[in-house]
Amino acid sequence: MKIKLVKSLIGSKKDQIATAYSLGLKKIGDVTEQPDNAATQGKIHKIIHLVVVEKD
Repeated sequence: MKIKLVKSLIGSKKDQIATAYSLGLKKIGDVTEQPDNAATQGKIHKIIHLVVVEKD
């Protein structure tokens, strides 16, 4: 699945910023491909208001 950061991390909680970094998202517009598993789903759920997800 492709994950794209569409909102800024400024003002987000520290754990949400850490989650975005663990997915490889640092700046607005960054896109990363991740496997569709339970761990990735949990991370996406935590920052769903900051990202757009495309399932392949």
